[in-house]
Amino acid sequence: MASNGRACCTPSLARKNPEAGAAGLPRRLAGAGNHSIEQVAIPAGSFVMGEGTDIANRRDGEHLTHAVYLDAFVIDATTVTNRDFARFVAATGYRTDAERWGISAVFRHQVQASREDVLGALDGMAWWVAVRGAHWRAPGGALSTVDDLLDHPVVHVSWRDAVAYCQWAGRWLPSEAQWEYASRGGLAGCRYPWGNEVTDDCGAWRCNIWQGDFPHTNLIEDGWRFTAPVEAFAPNGYGLYQTVGNVWEWCGDGFDPDYYARSPLSNPPGPPDVARRVMRGGSFLCHDSYCNRYRNAARTSNTPAASSSNIGFRTIGVRS
Repeated sequence: MASNGRACCTPSLARKNPEAGAAGLPRRLAGAGNHSIEQVAIPAGSFVMGEGTDIANRRDGEHLTHAVYLDAFVIDATTVTNRDFARFVAATGYRTDAERWGISAVFRHQVQASREDVLGALDGMAWWVAVRGAHWRAPGGALSTVDDLLDHPVVHVSWRDAVAYCQWAGRWLPSEAQWEYASRGGLAGCRYPWGNEVTDDCGAWRCNIWQGDFPHTNLIEDGWRFTAPVEAFAPNGYGLYQTVGNVWEWCGDGFDPDYYARSPLSNPPGPPDVARRVMRGGSFLCHDSYCNRYRNAARTSNTPAASSSNIGFRTIGVRS
């Protein structure tokens, strides 16, 4: 399997948010929140974090396998949906980074916008274009809507947007270790949340990724051209849906490819003071010929203000 390191991942939009606080986060939002997503209880325990086979992306540091202990926690069974995010916005009036800046990154086949609103390719990748008016309510641009996508994952959310939601809801973004532990679903050493094969015994796809010739032809053998509803595929052994494929998921950690070599063995918090934030799980754009990161151990990153049509998030809480 080949990977060029960023092909089907996400482009970076270099920008600073003038409405952010000194720490680079949105100002805290008041309110108790109304987080109604089904919760999954993850027991305390240890697991081997990282990828110990030759499929590991060494430039990401995932080959540095190490044992990690985690306290118990609860995590969303699904990513936050458009319906969930709309409830947050209605309660707070929050505007995402993409809305404030008036632009976000859209996969070229998703674009629904006037020609003058399509501003060109990003990061040298022709399949990513900057689109004026693209944001969570209009994932393809100003001519699109989420009215028929309420049970799909919210996208075009930056790390700071995800943190703002968590502040409102009394939640947190998972640490990278928590995310991987939960994604593995109790299985040790497996590539995917369900095992080591991407299709089942009948040849049916187990997740929403790209089939065909990326980025030109998607055969849609998994049933979904772009995002899928958050419960479209079977959950893992812990009851989590679609931790791989569909959309990238923000984690709370900063990203450092060498962090695993010095990571604490108990409840690792991630490296401090870094410019990029971890994303996990891959997306509907993942394809082995370009990006094999739709795996439990795979990791990548982006800048905290970046947004695109394949980035979402799920949240955690402390187990009582």
